[in-house]
Amino acid sequence: MSQGRPRSIEEFRVGERATARRAFGEEDVGRFAELSGDFNELHIDEVAAGRSRFGGRIVHGMLTASLVSRLLGMELPGRGTIYLQQSLRFVAPVRIGDELEAAVEVTAIDVAKRRMTLSTTVRRVDGENVLTGEALVMVEGER
Repeated sequence: MSQGRPRSIEEFRVGERATARRAFGEEDVGRFAELSGDFNELHIDEVAAGRSRFGGRIVHGMLTASLVSRLLGMELPGRGTIYLQQSLRFVAPVRIGDELEAAVEVTAIDVAKRRMTLSTTVRRVDGENVLTGEALVMVEGER
C-alpha cells in the first residue's frame, strides 16, 4: 500500500507501473453478490453455471475489475486519486480461486489538467489476460 503524502502530478512518469495479486474465494463472490444485487446463476449456482459455456461458476467481472480500482486509489497514482473514466474488456472468465495479477501503467500525463491515463490489465498468474482497459484519473496530490 502506498505510504506517505499523495504525490504531485509533476512527480509521475510515463511507463511507471504498479501491480497487485489476489485470488477471490467463495466468500468474496457471495459478499459481492449481496453488495451489488447481482445474483446471476453464473456466479452463485454451481449446477446452473455447470450447464453454461463456462462449465462452472465464474467471478463477477466487476469484482475482478475492483483490483484496478484498488491499484489506482492506493498505489498508482494513489491517495487522492479521482476516477474519471474506465474502459473494460472482459477477455476470459475468472474462476473462484484463480490467482490474479492486476497491473496499471501510466501511458500519458496532462500536467495542466492534472490528469493521467493508465493502461489497466488483470491476468491469471499463468499469463492469460482476463481483463484489459484504460483509465483516466485526476491527481489531487500536493500542488
